[in-house]
Amino acid sequence: MESTQSRVAVAGASGLIGTALTRSLAADGHEVVRLVRRAPRAADEVRWDPKEGYVDTAGLAGCSAVVNLAGAGIGDHRWTDAYKRELRDSRILGTTALATAVASLDEPPRVFVNASAIGYYGETGQRAVDESAPAGEGFLPSLCVEWEGAAAAAHEAGIRTVLARNGLVIGREGGAWGRLFPLFKAGLGGRLGDGRQYWSYISLHDEVAALRHLIDTDTLAGPVNLTAPDPLTNREVTAAMGRVLHRPTLLTAPAPALRLVLGEMAGDVLGSQRVLPTRLLESGFSFAFPGIDEAIRAALR
Repeated sequence: MESTQSRVAVAGASGLIGTALTRSLAADGHEVVRLVRRAPRAADEVRWDPKEGYVDTAGLAGCSAVVNLAGAGIGDHRWTDAYKRELRDSRILGTTALATAVASLDEPPRVFVNASAIGYYGETGQRAVDESAPAGEGFLPSLCVEWEGAAAAAHEAGIRTVLARNGLVIGREGGAWGRLFPLFKAGLGGRLGDGRQYWSYISLHDEVAALRHLIDTDTLAGPVNLTAPDPLTNREVTAAMGRVLHRPTLLTAPAPALRLVLGEMAGDVLGSQRVLPTRLLESGFSFAFPGIDEAIRAALR
C-alpha cells in the first residue's frame, strides 16, 4: 500500500488469505479492522452478520479500503444440496451486505476489493483464458457470476470495485494445498486422474502482494485474475511437490474413485483451468515466486 498509513477493513480475516493479508498490512503500520460474526472483543473488531445483512457501518468509518474474503470453503465438505446453499449464501449474502454498507457511508472507501475465483471460467481444457473470457457452465461458474454481481451496490455508488479471481493458493496452513502437503510429506501424494488438467496456482506471498496491488492501483477495477503467469498440469505440479519435498509421487487417484469420494466436486478437481493473469501483469505487478518449485518452497518457510 501507500507509504502513508491507512485504515483497511477485512472480512474473512481469519482464513488463510485473510490472516496473511492482515499480518502484512499491520507489519507495515496500517490499521486493520476485522469484521467478526460474534460480539467484538477488541478495538480492531467490527460486528457483522452476513446472513442477516447487518454491518456495523460506524466501524467502517475512515477506511480507505474494504476487502471481502469471506465465504465457506469450497473443498471443506462434500457438495450436498445443503452445503451448496451454504457456499452460495456465505458469498452472495455477505457480499451484498458489505457492498450495501460501504455504499451507504457518507465518506465511502476509495476501493472495495471483493474476492471471486477462477472457478468463474469453468472447464477450459488446454485453452488459456484471461479476464476477457466469458463465464463457464456449472455450479462454480454460476456461483462466481452471482458472487461478483452481489458487489454491484459498491460499484453503482462510484466506489472503485475490484473482483479478485483467486487461483489455487499455495499455503501450508489452509486451502487445497494445506491438505496436499501432509499427503505428499507422507509419501502418499500423486496425480489426480490422468494429471493432464491445468492447475492455475499462486503462492500465498504473491496472493497477498497482489491484493495490496489491487488496493493501491487506481486504474484497476472489475475482474483481475490472481494466478501465477504459467499454469501447469496436475502431473507437473505433482512432480514438483515430489522434487521439493523429496518424496515419491507414484500413487494415482483414479477419476472414478474421486467421483465416488467427492461426488459433484470431483468434476472441478479433475477439471482443467488454464488461467492467465493478464490484467495483473499489464498493471505492472511483479511476481516474487512465479515458478512452482519456488512457490512450494516459499510455503514451507
